[in-house]
Amino acid sequence: MISILSLLTILTILLIVTRVATVALVHTGLSREMARFQARSAFTGVGFTTHESESIVNHPVRRRVVMVLMLTGNAGIISAIASLLLAFLDEGTSPYSLPLRIGLLVIGLLVLWFMSTSKALDQWLSRVITWALKRWTDIEVRDYASLLHLSENHQIQELFVEEDNWLAGRSLGDMRLSDEGVMVIGIRRATGSYIGAPKGQTEIGAGDVLLMYGRDSLLKELDQRCCGPQGDDAHKTAVEERKESLASTGEH
Repeated sequence: MISILSLLTILTILLIVTRVATVALVHTGLSREMARFQARSAFTGVGFTTHESESIVNHPVRRRVVMVLMLTGNAGIISAIASLLLAFLDEGTSPYSLPLRIGLLVIGLLVLWFMSTSKALDQWLSRVITWALKRWTDIEVRDYASLLHLSENHQIQELFVEEDNWLAGRSLGDMRLSDEGVMVIGIRRATGSYIGAPKGQTEIGAGDVLLMYGRDSLLKELDQRCCGPQGDDAHKTAVEERKESLASTGEH
């Protein structure tokens, strides 16, 4: 029984560690999905792709967080496996001992699963962890999600430009995406080079990856917008909707 409780305690601590690391990575500028993936990858030791490795290694705070995750992950996984083996190798004298241990383990795992998937608990833990990071660490904590209103139907997304996409072969000034309420933050060229804060004369080519900020629904529509008159009509419609939205809020 003690070994089962030890196993559940270890798993709880490991879950909290990955949550803390996820929040810390989010405050370095990563999206929550990317931060969660990076934290779990480092914790389990599965590694990253080349581009993701560079984004971690070249950032001092992310590098520190990942190093801690690698150390705790190795120790935690070994401890969890050892506790699991002890839980079932020593069955005890009672014939009800093994079913009781299995039942306790299943209930504990269900509770941990609920903790890991609960949005309300995730929001509460994020606030607590953010406060703790500000209080006891020198990590520069900034809530980029709140600053950019990412919870209010606005997102930062990457868009791969296909050859038949409305964006391909046009300059930013010609497309006037800002009239739709979309901002191009950066461009990763098909050649691998990167342009930050591109200007109006910058031309978009097929194979480029655009880092864009705007309403989620509009970014999805841009990703599927085809070239030609149909795409131009979609642009005009988006511009009109933007004007109506600004007029309803008293903005010009």
